[in-house]
Amino acid sequence: MDAQRIDHVHLRIPEDEIEHAIEFYQGLLGFPLEGFDEYEADETPIFHFRLTPDTIIHVRPTDEFVHPERENFDHLAIILDEDIEDVKQELEDAGVIIEREGTPYGATGEAPAIYVRDPFGYLLELKEPAAETA
Repeated sequence: MDAQRIDHVHLRIPEDEIEHAIEFYQGLLGFPLEGFDEYEADETPIFHFRLTPDTIIHVRPTDEFVHPERENFDHLAIILDEDIEDVKQELEDAGVIIEREGTPYGATGEAPAIYVRDPFGYLLELKEPAAETA
């Protein structure tokens, strides 16, 4: 198989907390909301947030939501095209708790990152692009 990239991640959230998803992913992180009109019209059970032209986060509201636990889900890593210190300050100003910081290794190499939880308990690694080596 010749994999090219991850197309999407699919997260379940509590059915009665949709506004928290929109506030966090669109409001705080700046990821555009898509497909919400179709969701509200009961044409689809999901809506999503656009990270890049070819990557989205599907969100599925459900009354059967169970908070993720470390044993079955660890984190989602997202590379941002921003200085991580600026992102950190913006999120701290908004009251988001930075759980930890580091320079983890990922698909594109090592780069500074911070770890935060969304309103539903999912851990996100927000990461700068790795520095290019010459």
